[in-house]
Amino acid sequence: MDFRLKAKEIRRSIIEMIGHLGVGHVGGSLSIVDLLVVLYYKHMRIDPKDPKRAGRDRCIISKGHSGPALYAVLADKGYFDKSLLLTLNQPNTTLPSHCDMNLTPGVDMTTGSLGQGFSAAVGAAKAAKIMGDGARIYTIIGDGESQEGQIWEAGMFAANAGLNNLIAFTDDNRCQIDGDTDDINRVEPLVDKWAAFGWNVIEVKDGHDVDAIDKAVTMAKRYRTRPTMVVLHTIKGKGVSFIEKMGYPNHNLNLSKEQVALALKELE
Repeated sequence: MDFRLKAKEIRRSIIEMIGHLGVGHVGGSLSIVDLLVVLYYKHMRIDPKDPKRAGRDRCIISKGHSGPALYAVLADKGYFDKSLLLTLNQPNTTLPSHCDMNLTPGVDMTTGSLGQGFSAAVGAAKAAKIMGDGARIYTIIGDGESQEGQIWEAGMFAANAGLNNLIAFTDDNRCQIDGDTDDINRVEPLVDKWAAFGWNVIEVKDGHDVDAIDKAVTMAKRYRTRPTMVVLHTIKGKGVSFIEKMGYPNHNLNLSKEQVALALKELE
């Protein structure tokens, strides 16, 4: 599979579903597309026909506002019909703004309250160890989310418990809802901090380089004693130039029909 072409296709789906509604979490959804493509189309042991199969790998999007990116991937993988994408965050939808495991097939944990999804991922990894079912747990957190103390409490426990079946990713796009992350509450140096907490750490300078992401995941799978944090340096709104240039205001963005058309043209 050509990961780059698939990522472009997923980005188009994100723009279409958010554009149909007129508003949504664009920036943080676009920034994790390349990672999701590498995970769901190569590394994860999953079955869309049996989404709750015991022992399956899981991907918990702790930054739950990036649900549109996950929905686009799940629909493309066949968890539900693609036509449902256009019901995003509308009355009676199964695709709410933030991920909800009770509504959406393929969503492994309800998230949105920042920090809590990561703790759930750590718990899932511990449970998989107890069950001995071979499940690997992937989880994605944001750099703004990393300001939450709960992230570091869970991280400390995961390292102490030797959860080598846990592979986490920080979407380090340097932006959050209220401004640049460094201006709100600086979290760098993330690589040094996670290493100090006892994790294996892999840094990917270009968090949109699918080959580099693939290499990082492959490497993380080989570690036998500790969890791994992959720090991805990304761009919020990646893939659509005028959205990228907005910076942090693209977190939750109104998209006009003209902007949608412009974005889709760029993603052809």
